[in-house]
Amino acid sequence: MSVTSYARTHPSRIGALVALTVLTGVVLVWHDSGLARLLTLGYLERSLRAATPIALVAIGGLIAEKSGVFNIGVEGFMIFGAVNALAAAYLVSGNGEVTQMHLWIGLVVAVVISAVLTTFFAILMIRYEADQIVAGLAVWFIGLGFGPFTAILIWDSRNSGTVGRIGNLDLPLLSEIPVVGPVFFDTSPFILLTIIVAVAAWVFLYRTRYGYWLQAAGENPEALDTAGINVNRVRYAAVIFSGTMAGLAGAVLTLGVTGNFIGSGMTVVDGRGWIGIVAYLFGNYNPIGAFLAALLFGAMDMLQIQFQTIGVPLPSSLVDLFPYVVVILVLTFYGSTRMPSRVGEPYESEQ
Repeated sequence: MSVTSYARTHPSRIGALVALTVLTGVVLVWHDSGLARLLTLGYLERSLRAATPIALVAIGGLIAEKSGVFNIGVEGFMIFGAVNALAAAYLVSGNGEVTQMHLWIGLVVAVVISAVLTTFFAILMIRYEADQIVAGLAVWFIGLGFGPFTAILIWDSRNSGTVGRIGNLDLPLLSEIPVVGPVFFDTSPFILLTIIVAVAAWVFLYRTRYGYWLQAAGENPEALDTAGINVNRVRYAAVIFSGTMAGLAGAVLTLGVTGNFIGSGMTVVDGRGWIGIVAYLFGNYNPIGAFLAALLFGAMDMLQIQFQTIGVPLPSSLVDLFPYVVVILVLTFYGSTRMPSRVGEPYESEQ
């Protein structure tokens, strides 16, 4: 769906977005206060960085659900990716100084492990027709135990301590472009990667025959089967992709955002997988919409740092609730998302 057609079919959403933008601008100008200092390039860059793991897991989740499989286990796969990335980087370094090369190796190892684990998960759900909700929750619970256990084995603690972050990407000429350059071309490489993934996923879904096959698998698998396409093979690819993306999102979180693993509570992932599911629902199963929704949640997550920067005295315990308040508001008031009609239904070919 193009931007023009989207505007024609959803005029109320476009109007509401424009009205909200104008209203926000009016309020900022009217008050002429410290609120105007909230919207800075630094805040935008931090928001994009915080949004990357949410956007990546959201894009993976929507691809799986488009094919007819609800991968609710993305939170668990994020935990696997988060701890495996740091653990691999630390072990490859020989328990010594962790270099940038070690961090990149850790990222690759985490993605490969996530792909393997998701393959078994896909077999369980597609071939053996396990309940998708129960299987997904099981992955989450296993991740909640596996993450701290791995950290204790390697660092003798549920928390890893600071291992390091992958450095910024600096593209010499592009980074000198006013406004855009510092935000996109002199920052975390995962920001640019996430934007590329979002655009590529949109092109795949709406401009290629493979994307049409994937959508048909979730909407009308009988028709796809009649056309000679193996429905379950399409679903296998989609589910494996979703778990791999969730593992990548976890690795990006620890290697690109936090620099460490926290095993207490809900771990360092802290519900970002669940927020990713809300993001693609809010984005109406559109990868670009999911990315923009993730950016909204990332901006809410970074408000505490920004408030401290501009000197707004709000309790951190209150600001920490903002992302979850936004999730509740989205789930409450945004009810026009249409799920694929055959989500959660196993398919057996009649041929």
